[in-house]
Amino acid sequence: MTRPAARPLWRGRALAFIGIVLFAFSLRTAVASLSPVLGFIGADFAVSPAVVGLIGTAPPVCYAVFGILTPRLERRFGLERLAVAAMVVAVLALTWRGLAVDALTLLLSTALIFAAVGVGNILLPPLVKKYFPDRIGLMTTIYSTSMAVATFTPPLVAVPVADAAGWRLSLGLWAVFALVAMIPWVALLVRRRSDSDADIEAASPRAFGRMWRLPLAWALVVGFTVSGVLAYTSFAWLPTLLHDEAGVSPAAAGALLSLFAVMGLPCSLLVPVLVVRFHATRALFGVAVVAGLTGVAGLLLAPAFAPWLWVVLLGTAPLLFPLTLVLLGLRTRSHETAVALSAFVQSVGYAIVALFPVGIGLVHGWTDSWTIPLLILAAVISAAIPAGVVAARRHTVEDDWERRHGAW
Repeated sequence: MTRPAARPLWRGRALAFIGIVLFAFSLRTAVASLSPVLGFIGADFAVSPAVVGLIGTAPPVCYAVFGILTPRLERRFGLERLAVAAMVVAVLALTWRGLAVDALTLLLSTALIFAAVGVGNILLPPLVKKYFPDRIGLMTTIYSTSMAVATFTPPLVAVPVADAAGWRLSLGLWAVFALVAMIPWVALLVRRRSDSDADIEAASPRAFGRMWRLPLAWALVVGFTVSGVLAYTSFAWLPTLLHDEAGVSPAAAGALLSLFAVMGLPCSLLVPVLVVRFHATRALFGVAVVAGLTGVAGLLLAPAFAPWLWVVLLGTAPLLFPLTLVLLGLRTRSHETAVALSAFVQSVGYAIVALFPVGIGLVHGWTDSWTIPLLILAAVISAAIPAGVVAARRHTVEDDWERRHGAW
């Protein structure tokens, strides 16, 4: 594999840089802005626990479904046009959610938001691959950090805004970010219409189907899935587990969950650069596995000894998320193949991830213990060991296919 020669970050691609950063930020603010104001919404109309549960389950399900659909949509419309379409849908859905009149409209508008976000999740790595093939590590660092910041920003401002101006404004104001994120891509479409048309003609409908037969693609699925399982399961159950097993107060458990989430920020800053500059893929998989298994062991064997340490270690294991994102660009030759690989990894990964928060809860309910759920998490983390061996080999999915099946 040869890397393109680096060129100045801004020369001829300032709009793409701004567009990718704003696109990434708007995707996460759309997701993270609802749960803090559910109490305010409940004062206007009933939101049953079942609806709240459906809203909690909707993200990975929508991401999986629209991950499968995105390659076909991209072949029809092109990367930039589909990015604009995703933001248009997000603007309309966020506005609709702010105007919700009952639990049904709240649920439907939120599902529509997650559909737009699901498409956006797939498009970000190929956009980086297309516009910044020489700066994949740096751009992945920038946009994944933007996503991390956008994850913890809405909870900080949602409640104060709802107190001051009502929950409708608190929810609806995030449509502004999606609207602003459209502007650079619209400008690029106006300036590079011929390039967009070429993208549509160059798309290969076979690429997504080929991913099912490639060990490298499956290795990235495993890495992505391990990260997602840990994240979604922890956000669903970690406070309860810490309260039950470590005896911490509900307030302290909430603070420890925030600590788990904050660990994603240094990971998003460091991991892509370590992969691109130092080829540290194998080492980072090792760090994720060792940290995750040690955190699980601590929660199993001595949960009350140092719960903050076990949470830090458990929160380090999802470094596999930014690691997988950067590999989606590095393990492909073209942005079109990156679309197919991104769609395959994220759709299959999220489909598996969606099963775990509910499944872990059911197992805990059946056994009245956290032992088996934690052992299940340990088994999931261990799956990253063989995946890391395969993903660390410096070859592309096209190389993988050609060795096994002939010309790409």
